[in-house]
Amino acid sequence: MNREPVTRELFNDVMVPNYAPGAMIPVRGEGSRLWDQQDREYVDFAGGIAVNSLGHAHPGLIGALQEQAEKLWHVSNVLTNEPALRLARTLCELTFAERVFFANSGGEANEAAFKLARRHGWTHHGPEKHEIISFTNSFHGRTLFTVSVGGQPKYLEGFEPAPGGIHHATYNDLGSVKALISKQKTCAIVVEPIQGEGGVLPAEPEFLQGLRDLCDENDALLVFDEVQTGAGRTGHLYAYEHYGVTPDILTSAKGLGGGFPVAAMLTTTAIAESLGVGTHGSTYGGNPLACAVAQKVIDTISQPEILKGVRARSDKLRKGMMAIGEKYNIFTEVRGEGLLLGCVLTEEWQGKAKDFVAAAQEQGLLILVAGGNVVRLAPSLIIPDQDIEEGLERFEKAVATLVE
Repeated sequence: MNREPVTRELFNDVMVPNYAPGAMIPVRGEGSRLWDQQDREYVDFAGGIAVNSLGHAHPGLIGALQEQAEKLWHVSNVLTNEPALRLARTLCELTFAERVFFANSGGEANEAAFKLARRHGWTHHGPEKHEIISFTNSFHGRTLFTVSVGGQPKYLEGFEPAPGGIHHATYNDLGSVKALISKQKTCAIVVEPIQGEGGVLPAEPEFLQGLRDLCDENDALLVFDEVQTGAGRTGHLYAYEHYGVTPDILTSAKGLGGGFPVAAMLTTTAIAESLGVGTHGSTYGGNPLACAVAQKVIDTISQPEILKGVRARSDKLRKGMMAIGEKYNIFTEVRGEGLLLGCVLTEEWQGKAKDFVAAAQEQGLLILVAGGNVVRLAPSLIIPDQDIEEGLERFEKAVATLVE
């Protein structure tokens, strides 16, 4: 084995250049803190992009993984397994769902959801009913199908021709959807309750209810992409509960595994029947290791006191960021729900969100962007108040270096 030191420069020598990672390399974490190769400590407000729902090295997740690792890792979907069945049952008990399909990532869960929507339209109405309505600035994954449904052309550039039958309406504009929907052709409307990559932009309640009504009127399925908003992120187990609008299909990933790759597509019995034996699959989807970890995550975050705590932490973090924004005149608003927050930059700072990420890292704080104009925060759902306070102090120091 090659024991030469591993440095950031090695990335440029051995990795495909589709990422541009920061200079530091984290080597260990605990709770909402990370340490790099030089043992420098960072407060983590990024959460692996809304993935580390219970922070780093959570004892419960470690225990679940170790216990399952000593029993069974993989058997393929030629056979089922106990952790997958337990997790599916739990998700059905806690949500609107009656059937679950497991995958490994948000993109895969969305791919399954979009395929199910088309298959359902084909099965019940014929091949003409295949069109999908999505929204500009949406993000649904990186497969060719999901990046085509997503409403950010930059992610599709150079990968055309894209799959057809996909239309993009304007988020929070019901009229733009009405102009596109067709009872003969539309099989589904796909929407994020809060656009994550598109700027942490929440849907208006009337908008989501309007989408539900339009789907009902046009025999179309309503698909909620809750890859980023799900698994407790908004202070509800899933954001549809916050809005009081129930979808036909829901996708979940990111925080579902707390850092272990796992995803799920949730739906009803009647709709699930369109994916009969052999119509879709995943080699690793529903593997025992992933499902055992996800079970512990769901068992933990579904507790009322944990979800209530998310809302309390959200209030503390939001108020802290707003205060810094007002003091230095850098934010027009702090929006979002729970611990998915977007701090919108003022006109003077438009396009400079990444500058704040770099400055924050210099001060020992990890944050995110959502486009060029929004600083995004997605920390652990159980981040201690002390870490929130220290992170805010470090962020203010970072801001001071930019505005001085």
